[in-house]
Amino acid sequence: MSAAAAAGGSAPRPAFLLALALALALALSPSPARARFSCSPGARPVVFNFGDSNSDTGGMAAAKGWHIAPPEGRAFFHHPTGRFCDGRLVIDFLCESLNISYLSPYLKAIGSNYSNGVNFAISGSTTLPREALFVLHGQVQEFFFFKARSLELINQGQEAPIDAEAFQNALYIIDIGQNDINALLSNLPYDQVVANLPPILAEIKYAVQLLYGNGSRNFWIHGTGALGCLPQKLSIPRKNDSDLDQNGCLNTYNRAAVAFNTALGSLCDQLNVELKNATVVYTDLFAIKYDLVANHTKYGFDSPLMTCCGYGGPPYNYDLSRSCQSSNSTVCADGSKFISWDGVHLTEAANAVVAAAILSSAYSRPKIKFDQFCKAR
Repeated sequence: MSAAAAAGGSAPRPAFLLALALALALALSPSPARARFSCSPGARPVVFNFGDSNSDTGGMAAAKGWHIAPPEGRAFFHHPTGRFCDGRLVIDFLCESLNISYLSPYLKAIGSNYSNGVNFAISGSTTLPREALFVLHGQVQEFFFFKARSLELINQGQEAPIDAEAFQNALYIIDIGQNDINALLSNLPYDQVVANLPPILAEIKYAVQLLYGNGSRNFWIHGTGALGCLPQKLSIPRKNDSDLDQNGCLNTYNRAAVAFNTALGSLCDQLNVELKNATVVYTDLFAIKYDLVANHTKYGFDSPLMTCCGYGGPPYNYDLSRSCQSSNSTVCADGSKFISWDGVHLTEAANAVVAAAILSSAYSRPKIKFDQFCKAR
């Protein structure tokens, strides 16, 4: 049974069906594979994820004891799960593609299942400063603790959800940087934002090197999305619309995102050369997420720049002081027609399209299929 069936999910949305069709079509085109990055029949996929709210499956809710209320989770889980979404995130769809359970948050004390990996992502996380709580470096240290404790239990003759071989053959996903870039853009002009990107990239590089030195070999790294198309950014008062592009998105924010992704892609290329017997895949999420807006009708979306759950009405339905969790917020009737769920995060329907594009490998370098990382046990 697939993860979706096990969770009792609702019928696929039209956007999801289109996304699946896109993935299947693109999957027919050949892509090069490397022998050390292939999945054998019967192998058990294991995934470790590091990131922010784009892939947080309930970590921050568990850490702070947040009681997140409906309508979060309404489209699939039918109750709040700690995800900032009406349903599944991209990481959830990626897990479904491997036919494994959704990743439990590292900090969730009750009801967690770590047999197929762990989610260390925490909402609001950044790469810097390194000493801050829940930053990327801290998430990597949590992983080291989890691994050391697991192997200690095995050495004592006890059971652990993941053994040494599974740790080595696992896929390590990193999806972080958006909050760092947003913070820079809130305080600095564009040129200074770009000048401050190297320290962020250095932290991602350092995290990969630490994991590699601990035995990790398979890495999947996501670039940031189209920040200038987020209703949260578009709702910021501006003197005029001169910074808007032909699709109504903010050029400055998107230029910063592209600059970060270009540098991140080059970093991944560099790591592929430097790290012996390792594979580092870079995926351009900006291209994927901007396409959602630019070609929204192709995916069945009606309101590409308007929030489904928010406050204020058109054109963006976003108010910084009234979040989706506010008592006076409004929520759209059909989230499958919207790209943005709460002004910052995507709807389940949009996440499905993004996941399908990732699975196609069309936006990845090297073009390796997502499921081609595990090895026979």
